[in-house]
Amino acid sequence: MQQETIPTFPTVDGKIMEFVIFAIESAAQKMNIPAPDLYKRLENVDLINRYLIGGYDMLHTQDRDYIASTLIEALENWETFYEKKGIK
Repeated sequence: MQQETIPTFPTVDGKIMEFVIFAIESAAQKMNIPAPDLYKRLENVDLINRYLIGGYDMLHTQDRDYIASTLIEALENWETFYEKKGIK
């Protein structure tokens, strides 16, 4: 029987938390919605952990537009996936 692997994420320090806030605010501005609304949507599909914190090492080197655009794209893809699977 194959053992399930649990993904590990970097320890969330002040630098990573600043990046998460920056990314959420950038994407919310691009979507023209309030940042708290976007935060809730990201939390519903666990993208803060899976994408922003998990991908911090690569993402924090990118420009603001790239970060916002890819976060929005990931969110839309995950929300569609969850809707199709009937997961809330």
